[in-house]
Amino acid sequence: MTMQKKMSKAQAGFTLIEIMVVVIIIGLLSTMVVPNLFQKQVRAYQIKAGNDISSMSSELELYRLDNFSYPTTSEGLRALVTNPGKSNWSGYLSKLPKDPWGNDFQYQAPGTRNPDSYDLWSFGSDGLAGGEKGAKDVGNWEEAK
Repeated sequence: MTMQKKMSKAQAGFTLIEIMVVVIIIGLLSTMVVPNLFQKQVRAYQIKAGNDISSMSSELELYRLDNFSYPTTSEGLRALVTNPGKSNWSGYLSKLPKDPWGNDFQYQAPGTRNPDSYDLWSFGSDGLAGGEKGAKDVGNWEEAK
């Protein structure tokens, strides 16, 4: 019986080498998985911004049908929430959404990229004009991909 107790005590825990191997394996896996998850989140935010832009574009079209023109740049997207003095205005949005990064959407009419209508865009994750990859602008001049 004493021999069994000695064997069970010897096999009761993990060695330092076993623990180090497991920690190294977890570290290697996390260095491969975490960047991919981050890229997926950035892409999901860009898609959400594109969907929000598409939704607001529908409301801007309703505004145009009711008032025979898009809101001016000075009236901005606020014209979808509060009446800028139009007689045919009806509430289009209860509040203005923020982009997925918590910034305001940008609006210009007539647009630089869409001179016959308007430009509606988000500056992306960096909040600045331009940018590449995750920080690129998302606008109504391109479809969400």
